Amino acid sequence: MSKIAIVTDSNAGISQQEAKSLGNVYVIPMPFSIDGNEFYEDINLSQEEFYQKLTQDAEISTSQPAIGYITDLWEKLLKEYDYVIHIPMSSALSMSCETAKNFAGEYNGKVLVVDNKRISVTLKQSVYDAQTLIRHGKSAEEIKEILEKTALDSSIYIMVDTLKYLKRGGRITPAAAAIGTILRIKPVLQTQGGKLDQFAKARNEKDAIKRMIEAVKKDLANRFKELRDKGEMELFVAYTSCRDKAELFAKQIQTEIPDLKLTHIDPLSLSVSCHIGSGSLAIACCRTIK
Repeated sequence: MSKIAIVTDSNAGISQQEAKSLGNVYVIPMPFSIDGNEFYEDINLSQEEFYQKLTQDAEISTSQPAIGYITDLWEKLLKEYDYVIHIPMSSALSMSCETAKNFAGEYNGKVLVVDNKRISVTLKQSVYDAQTLIRHGKSAEEIKEILEKTALDSSIYIMVDTLKYLKRGGRITPAAAAIGTILRIKPVLQTQGGKLDQFAKARNEKDAIKRMIEAVKKDLANRFKELRDKGEMELFVAYTSCRDKAELFAKQIQTEIPDLKLTHIDPLSLSVSCHIGSGSLAIACCRTIK
């Protein structure tokens, strides 16, 4: 059986420490600039320090990882592994996937880039799914095919306090940005493999949470009914700098959708958070490969 390494980026929410514990997983830290100084997620800036700078209205922007860093990692891994499966954030949200594909062609089929159409907790699940498939003896080519075939078997709904960070980073359409001008409205966004876009205009946080849970219930009853009946769907919660609120949110979800496992309550990665701001809550439902 081939020895396979999995590479993802820090948008998956997998810390460097967790990656080490997983054994064959390697996380590329997403670079970002704060007031002109370069930082790397989970390398030289903590979550606490990041949100402190965010509340101080620092100028924050993200960029793609340097291709030299990525190819150096691939070459290092190929000395130990037979194949590298590279699972970056969704191609709809970043050019990093397309860039990786362009360079992977130079490795004679030893590096396979998966366009998984996912971000955050759903991207994290893709990494776990890849590990499951490796344990069951799937080849690198088969794993890429399966992950891309199941890429759209997920939904994410996000409540944010302000859209200024999303608009500034170009991560949402003008239609979604427009609702930020409406006072006292809690915008709810969604992504199902594409850009973040407007889903609903909630009257307050309580209303936003209700709408998100109802949206996931609808997805589970319609789009994912067959997968839910097979026991292949799970729930996830993500948040930005509001762990206590996220835990209460998770309890409410488990009360209203008691038959599904709620797998993670995770902070969003910093390179995602800078486009959303603090105080955000997200619920996701996602297929998990058994």
